[in-house]
Amino acid sequence: MLRDDIKTATITSMKAGDKDRTATLRLIGAKIKDRDIEARTGKAPENDDDLVIEVLQKMAKQRRESITMYEDGGRQELADQEKAELAVIEEFLPAMLDEAATKAAIEAIKAEVGAESIKDMGRVMGELKKRHGTELDMGLASGLVKASLS
Repeated sequence: MLRDDIKTATITSMKAGDKDRTATLRLIGAKIKDRDIEARTGKAPENDDDLVIEVLQKMAKQRRESITMYEDGGRQELADQEKAELAVIEEFLPAMLDEAATKAAIEAIKAEVGAESIKDMGRVMGELKKRHGTELDMGLASGLVKASLS
């Protein structure tokens, strides 16, 4: 399980004395615990790895946005720190589908659902998230679905 891999990596980095990596891994662990608490009251994914991947994807997205903001603001040292954190987070994320594979998945779902207009975007996106949610950049997928249905 992914949760166990993160705990093992945390222990290993602590033993190695890698403070930056340890801090990032502890941050990941804290976010996962926060999400566990939220899941008690709301709807939790059936698979534990899906929950962990969801947390990691959100963290990665936040880091990418921060990197852009820091670089635009001329704060390269902070951008470098965010890049280092992003590298650690991405180690645990599954490989994402590239644009061509995403388009192929969209076309397959579009044909299956019978989607023809932009009105069907919600159905296509819902099915896409259900089948490929952990391996897709939903922002990219949304734009591709919109373009495909227009």
